[in-house]
Amino acid sequence: MFDWLFGSGCPLDPAAKEWVENRLVWLRDEFGPDDLYSGAVVLPTPAFFPDPYDGSRRAARVLFARVCDYMGVDPELLRLEFFRPSPNALFLVNDTGEALPTGAAGWYAGDRIRINEDELADPMSLVGTLAHELAHQRLLGEDRIGHEVFDNELLTDLTVVFKGMGIFLANVPRHWDGNYTYWPGTELRKPEYMTGPMFGYALALLAWVRGEPSPAWARYVKSGVRGELRQGLRFLNKHGTDKLRPLRRRG
Repeated sequence: MFDWLFGSGCPLDPAAKEWVENRLVWLRDEFGPDDLYSGAVVLPTPAFFPDPYDGSRRAARVLFARVCDYMGVDPELLRLEFFRPSPNALFLVNDTGEALPTGAAGWYAGDRIRINEDELADPMSLVGTLAHELAHQRLLGEDRIGHEVFDNELLTDLTVVFKGMGIFLANVPRHWDGNYTYWPGTELRKPEYMTGPMFGYALALLAWVRGEPSPAWARYVKSGVRGELRQGLRFLNKHGTDKLRPLRRRG
C-alpha cells in the first residue's frame, strides 16, 4: 500500500544487483554455505569485542586477533604493522609497486597488513579496515582469485559481508568515493569499492536467505544504509531472486 512512500524496488541498478547476487553465490560455493546461512553477524557490541580499547597499538593488536578469528584467518600468518602518513608525500608504494594515497586506511602486502595510524582513533573504522585487509588474505592469500580480476576490491568488501562483518564497512563511507569505471559489457558505472546501496542490498540478501524479515541487527547499521537494507528486504520479500534460496522455516 505504501510502496510509493517507502519504495519496494531494488536499490541497485541491474548490473550491480546481478554482481552482488552472483558473487554471493560464488562465495557460498567457494567457502561453503555455513557463513551465509548460519554464521554470526558480528556487531559493534561488548559481546563481540569485550576487550578494552584505548586507541593504542597494543589494543589494536588485540582487536586484530579478534577480527582474524571472525574472518577465519590464523593471525600467525600475518604481521600487523602501522604507518604514519607523511604530510609532504602524495603517495606511498607497497611491495607490488602499487601507488597508494597517503590517506589510505590500510593495505595488504601478502605476509603483512599495514594500517594507517589515523585509524586507531576510530575502532569502528579500524575493525572495518582490518576485516577488509583480512578478506584480501582469504581471497588473494589463499589463491582464490588473482590481483587482475576486475572486481578485486568489490569482492573483498563483499567477502567481509559474507563473513558476517559487513556492518563495520557499511558504517564507514570512506571507500564510496572510489574511482568509477564500467561494469563489463555495459555502460553502467562500476565503483571500485562497494557503495552504500550495495552494502544495503548485500545485507538484505543475508537476512532474506536466513528467513529474517526484520533482522534485529539492522539497528546497528547507520541510517542511510539501513534504509537501503530495508528497501532491499521489501524487494526480496516481494520478488525474491533466482540466484539464492532462502531457508525454509519449520512449523
